[in-house]
Amino acid sequence: MLRLISLLLAFSVSHLAHADDVQVAVAANFTAPMKDIAALFEQETGHKVLTSFGSTGKFYAQIQHGAPFDILLAADDETPARLEKEGTAVPHTRFTYAIGKLVLWSALPALVDDKGAVLKNGTFTHLSIANPKLAPYGAAAVEVLQKLDLYSALEPKLVQGENIAQTHQFVVSGAAPLGFVAMSQVFEGGKLKSGSAWVVPAAMYTPIRQDAVVLLPGKGKRAVDAFVKYLKGDKARAVIRSYGYAL
Repeated sequence: MLRLISLLLAFSVSHLAHADDVQVAVAANFTAPMKDIAALFEQETGHKVLTSFGSTGKFYAQIQHGAPFDILLAADDETPARLEKEGTAVPHTRFTYAIGKLVLWSALPALVDDKGAVLKNGTFTHLSIANPKLAPYGAAAVEVLQKLDLYSALEPKLVQGENIAQTHQFVVSGAAPLGFVAMSQVFEGGKLKSGSAWVVPAAMYTPIRQDAVVLLPGKGKRAVDAFVKYLKGDKARAVIRSYGYAL
């Protein structure tokens, strides 16, 4: 028995000795699934995930100024490609980890119909969207409004969040009765968690391909390589699907 305990302790010490931190910059729309994935990864590997959540545009600026992130999980595919081209990301490490879906959502149960006709009725004071210059979900929202020929009419009612998390919070708080948010923020297990929603048809906006890339500070790190492998694996992909993303 003592020998077994000694072996278990030795294994535990060895496991911890090889554990490391991985610093991940994560697009705000991916907050909930990332927290689940990070918890599973830490439990299985012993590595520690240090996460920062925010807008892809702000992360890009921070990375350009030397922020020590190991990995970027962006809300688009353009930013990781730009970082590779500019030499601040490790070449050939970019991959699509999720494809986002846009939803018009209200915390009020009966406000948003399943066709989005509430937008044409215009019987609301404010409409929350993410800043289209910083957030791909905001750019997608503008694209939808333009396709519906409603952008000019609704522009005075638009309330812009710095990122999709703040956009969602505007609706939760009642600052805006409805808004365009990420499906992952309001759906779980394929079901709407609360309120009312219109899942915008994918044909109405450019696909929101969300790419990940390893940044120069993460090059060659065991924990970084392990996390990238885990993110591509079945367990992480199951979590991603459960929040409404396509793969």
